[in-house]
Amino acid sequence: MSFRIVALVAFACAVAVAENPQAQSGLRVRDFLPGKPISRAQRPASLSAAIENLGDAPVAVTATLKLPEGIALLSAPEPASFTLEPMEEYLVTWTVQAEAARQADFAVEASADGTTAARAALSVLFLSPMPQAPLAYIPEPVRAESPPLIGAHHCPLWEADKPQMWSQIRKHPERTPALGFYAQDNPEIADWETKWAVEHGIDFFIYCWYRTSQGGPVTTQFSSAIHEALFKSRYVDKMRFTIMWENQSRGRAGVADENDLMQNLLPFWMDNYFKHPSYLKVDNKPVLFIYRPEFLIDDLGGVGKVVQAFERMRQACKEQGFDGLYLLGEYRGLDPKHLTLMKSLGLDCTFAYCWYVPNNPTPEQAIASQMDQIRKTQDLGILPQVVTVSQAWSGWRDEGTIWKIPPDDYKSLLKQAGDFVATLPESELGSRMLLLDNWNEWGEGHYIAPYREFGFGYLDAVREVFSGAPAAHDDLLPEDIGFGPYDTAYAAYMAREIEERAISRQQVTKPGADEEGLIGWWAFDEELQAPWVQDSSGKRLGGMVHGAKRAPGIDGNSLLCQGGAVVVPPALRLSPTAAMSVTCWVRTDAADQDNKWIVNRVFGGGTNTGYRLGVLGGKPCFEVPQTDWSHHLSAEEALPTGRWVHLAGTFDGQMMRIFVDGEERGTMERPGPVNANTFNLCIGSYEVGHAAHFTGLVDEVKLYGRALSAAEVRAQHAVLAGKSG
Repeated sequence: MSFRIVALVAFACAVAVAENPQAQSGLRVRDFLPGKPISRAQRPASLSAAIENLGDAPVAVTATLKLPEGIALLSAPEPASFTLEPMEEYLVTWTVQAEAARQADFAVEASADGTTAARAALSVLFLSPMPQAPLAYIPEPVRAESPPLIGAHHCPLWEADKPQMWSQIRKHPERTPALGFYAQDNPEIADWETKWAVEHGIDFFIYCWYRTSQGGPVTTQFSSAIHEALFKSRYVDKMRFTIMWENQSRGRAGVADENDLMQNLLPFWMDNYFKHPSYLKVDNKPVLFIYRPEFLIDDLGGVGKVVQAFERMRQACKEQGFDGLYLLGEYRGLDPKHLTLMKSLGLDCTFAYCWYVPNNPTPEQAIASQMDQIRKTQDLGILPQVVTVSQAWSGWRDEGTIWKIPPDDYKSLLKQAGDFVATLPESELGSRMLLLDNWNEWGEGHYIAPYREFGFGYLDAVREVFSGAPAAHDDLLPEDIGFGPYDTAYAAYMAREIEERAISRQQVTKPGADEEGLIGWWAFDEELQAPWVQDSSGKRLGGMVHGAKRAPGIDGNSLLCQGGAVVVPPALRLSPTAAMSVTCWVRTDAADQDNKWIVNRVFGGGTNTGYRLGVLGGKPCFEVPQTDWSHHLSAEEALPTGRWVHLAGTFDGQMMRIFVDGEERGTMERPGPVNANTFNLCIGSYEVGHAAHFTGLVDEVKLYGRALSAAEVRAQHAVLAGKSG
């Protein structure tokens, strides 16, 4: 197969907002993105679209860019028309320029035979024009003073050796940071963050801090933002910092006992952080945030033991020349019992990392809910609070409540929160401090650092509300002074992914690939460490391995499922409608698995579409939903353990059937077609990284566009049954 997409590393592989993402031609605009994290007016800006043929036949394609008024087209792709083979993709690029700062709405159309087959929209923010003037280094920050102390939670997940952490943002290209998909261990990253923060009135960062093991010398993860970037940055003395101890992973991230706390953990904090000139101290007391303080009750052996340990920590700080230690515990609720428990531990204050607001609220509702929770916390009068305000939330998988407060509305929230803080007793720490959620939690959907959608809008809101600095100011981007890019590690990762995706889509066949109605066949027989899985049916529906491994299977290799998965990208073939079957071999030693999925194409946003095969209530389960989450057909008995088991689900347009080891074990009426969707096909889990993953081995997954007969299922089982012991 010819594979001609060679420059996709210029931007992230995010699915564009498509009005007609997968027409009968099979065309899809898989990516439509600007080449830069943030664009400026009066500078050339590239826009690139990756157009993909997900159909079964070659397609002659013409790509057209729709320009809004006031945008000049500087260059267009040559040729604008091209032919795409099945499962092939092609990158087209235009160069445009805006004369003035504005939000510009673009669209790209992919036409086949003169008819628009796929369309994607893209909104681009062009910041105010600014001359490019290369400098020797990032200019020194000019502080915008802002009483009270303003702190921002800082999420340090963006390390050079973990580029996959950006996967969620690839689904949300509007979240692209002004620094690109950066590696946080670069001191220049810290200096840009310091500059942007202090010039908008933010006084300190609260870095999430992770211990990797307990009971011995301290080792950490995700700490490069502090140790490699901040500590080695030129402007480390311009910004204060503190840490939030992320102790939620029990047995690993907490403490083994009081001796571990006092002899290992506290000395590490003391030497590396508390004594650092830039560490946040209030009243000559280091400020320490603890994510799950209640977990220390088990770690240390009781409430009294926690009280004793906290007092020993405060005394140890005094012996090092401090006047004590401020201890703050995270809680985002209104249960008086829990707040009373936190008070009994000896904490000085409570704080929220973020505020939960249910039911996909409007900005106004999200603001009102937060302020209501803040006021009620104070009215309880149990434990003093340090106020946090949240900008947005989506969660890592866009599940549950999703909301965002735009910058103009965020300004209102800041004003209300600031007025509330001013009413707190002067004796309380909360009267002198306000926390912002979050600086850079790009994956969970809450962030105020400069980024593609709103530029510096959130930071400008902070500056306007809390700082007396002039409203007029210049916000520099790295490009303005000849710095960056900072995404070289991610670009290398993307280059590998492009190459690997091309390999996954090569045409390969295995004996039996000509079986009637066979859509895809994933046998996992590649080399053990191969990051791709090829389609042995010859249909080129290969996928990529995410966090899973291979192991010996019933025939060749199999997929070892322990939380990882294989993801097969969307294709028209993956949506049989009149009838379908899915079959596989599995082996597990884990009995009573529940809500664990082996083959899945039913996701949030399409819970009445697709199909899936897995284990529900310990029994094999086949689902072809007609309404949300409907039509789960479970087998009569539990999934056998300790041996290979053949599973099959079939649907003929009227009846669903489930088979175990070649024998029918359940039926369910379901008249009507399978509801199609444009989702990935996930093998080994509900989706990558999800808790609803199968535990065990999966082999020889086959998908058909017809209902196999009972005799055919028995015959398929019989082929490998002799190896199933």
